[in-house]
Amino acid sequence: MYFHVMVGANDLEASKTFYDATFAALGVASKGKFRDDPTAYMYGEAETGLFFVTKTMDGNAATCANGGTIMFKAPSKAALDAWYSAGIANGGADFNGTPAPGGVPDTTMGYLRDPTGNKIAAVAFG
Repeated sequence: MYFHVMVGANDLEASKTFYDATFAALGVASKGKFRDDPTAYMYGEAETGLFFVTKTMDGNAATCANGGTIMFKAPSKAALDAWYSAGIANGGADFNGTPAPGGVPDTTMGYLRDPTGNKIAAVAFG
């Protein structure tokens, strides 16, 4: 449904470490550096959706959305659990406890804050 999502980072290397680990748990490859000014890193595929983490264009502090959530699909409950563990181990913060049954029937959802405070989530169906 979307082409790309981009979030700002105050500590880009900490955020890169977080996203490298959490996306790897979901089977999403890092595409590496996307640009140099400001530096940005890219994940995913253009056909299914891209995600970028970057320093801000204006050089001001990155801020997280109040009420915003970016949720990714996990291929399984095991991948969701691995995503959550990778996030905690790589600079993320728990937001709502370990992955648990979601508000949508037959789902399990997990929520984390990335190193900048963005609310990132993943869902497994079934």
